[in-house]
Amino acid sequence: MENPFPDQQRFCQSCGMPLSEEVESENPEYCKYCYADGHFTQDCTMEQMVDFCVQYVDEFNKGTGQHLTADEYRQELLRYFPTLKRWQK
Repeated sequence: MENPFPDQQRFCQSCGMPLSEEVESENPEYCKYCYADGHFTQDCTMEQMVDFCVQYVDEFNKGTGQHLTADEYRQELLRYFPTLKRWQK
C-alpha cells in the first residue's frame, strides 16, 4: 500500500498516521501517540500495531474516500507497515 494520504508528505513511521503539528511528537518521524519522552509509548509487535490501527478503519475510509472492511484494511496495513521505519528489518 502506498502512502494513503498522498497530499501529506510526512506520516508516522510507526502507525502511518499523517503528521501535522497537532500530532507530531518531539521526534519528527513519529506521532505523539506512538512516541513520547524519548521512547515508544507501546512495546508491541508490528502485528499488534496493525490490530490496534484496524479499529480506526472508519476514520481511514472517511479520510481517503475508500470503503475498506476491517479485514481488507488489516491486509493493507500488513503490506504497508513493513515499509515504515519502526518495522523495517
